[in-house]
Amino acid sequence: MMQAITIQPQPARGAIQRRVEYVERKGIGHPDTICDCVMEATSIALCRAYREACGRVLHHNVDKGLLVAGQSSPRPGGGRIDAPMRLIFSDRATTEVGGKRVPVGEIAESAAKDWLRRHLRFVDPDRHVVYQNEIRPGSPELVDLFARQELTANDTSAAVGYAPLTETERLVLEAERFLNSPQFKQRRPEVGEDIKVMGVRQDRHLSLTVAAAIVDRFCATQRVYFDFKEAVRQELYSHLEGKHGSFDSLDVAINTLDDPARGDSGMYLTVLGTSAEGADGGEVGRGNRVNGLISFHRPMTTEAAAGKNPVAHVGKIYNLLSHQIAQRIHAEVDGILEVTVWICSQIGSLLGKPLSIAIEPLVAGGAIDAGSESKIRTIVENELTCLPAFVERLIRGELPVC
Repeated sequence: MMQAITIQPQPARGAIQRRVEYVERKGIGHPDTICDCVMEATSIALCRAYREACGRVLHHNVDKGLLVAGQSSPRPGGGRIDAPMRLIFSDRATTEVGGKRVPVGEIAESAAKDWLRRHLRFVDPDRHVVYQNEIRPGSPELVDLFARQELTANDTSAAVGYAPLTETERLVLEAERFLNSPQFKQRRPEVGEDIKVMGVRQDRHLSLTVAAAIVDRFCATQRVYFDFKEAVRQELYSHLEGKHGSFDSLDVAINTLDDPARGDSGMYLTVLGTSAEGADGGEVGRGNRVNGLISFHRPMTTEAAAGKNPVAHVGKIYNLLSHQIAQRIHAEVDGILEVTVWICSQIGSLLGKPLSIAIEPLVAGGAIDAGSESKIRTIVENELTCLPAFVERLIRGELPVC
């Protein structure tokens, strides 16, 4: 039985009212994001395969992936790949249906190659990556959950979401999305997909520090590299200048480890546009939360949503749902400056009946009236009633997790 929905106005300042704010985003080519997205693509592919085999999604969790960095020798004008990256698939999945084998390893590798081909321009998934399948069958008790008629939680876990995004969060998202947009890549193919943005707001001043992997074949000399880097910095600044809202000032810095005195090693050059080629490995769950951000002043769960099955694992379902509920509350209830939504499950219980739900609105004046409380409860109850449709969208990959 679900406990009563608890609505407790926040007594402290929300993220919007803090004097200092730190926000990070890891772009599509960052090793951690690659891991998240590949394992999520694998989960979606497995859902499709299971439905084709028996008409329903079966037990799987592929949220323990690891990307082992390769070895490369970048240099101005074009370097080389000395050793490939290694992508390790791990955790559990159903490998047999009605006496017929489900080729989980082949499905995972195919999904990974397809994702890499579509999102990383310079990575050849057949030459630059090797694949290691460590996915094993699940335990009988968890596998049995998927034979039940109703959606049932396969873990006891807490999830959290919030709304709205702060100006800092919005600008950090905008910066990475701009640099990784198809339009920008067409103009500036030199910028790889591995882009990380750290935003630091001090009162009304915002500083963005960007790490952008530059593809070496487009920079024949050191001078070309540094001229190009400055051009990118100015273009990003100009793009953001009209979007920074009420900030008094905005600073943008790119590749701050660079040092012209150190020659080729003093530039952030890559062969393939990602540090995973030779500098940095990746792991599922170490990157962005489900809203695409790492916001250090917001509550966060340690659950990795990417790769978890979308039918029963609350680590995916409730994390996405809590953000959706928060967005609706902020949009539909007057006077809500900011809201945080917590949902806790109990293993074996129906997904539509969580163990506990806590709503923490930040309200102008510090108090919330009965009418607003009633609207909040109605929104939450409506979202739980519509949970099967929400899960179906997750199964189809229609809700972004990475």
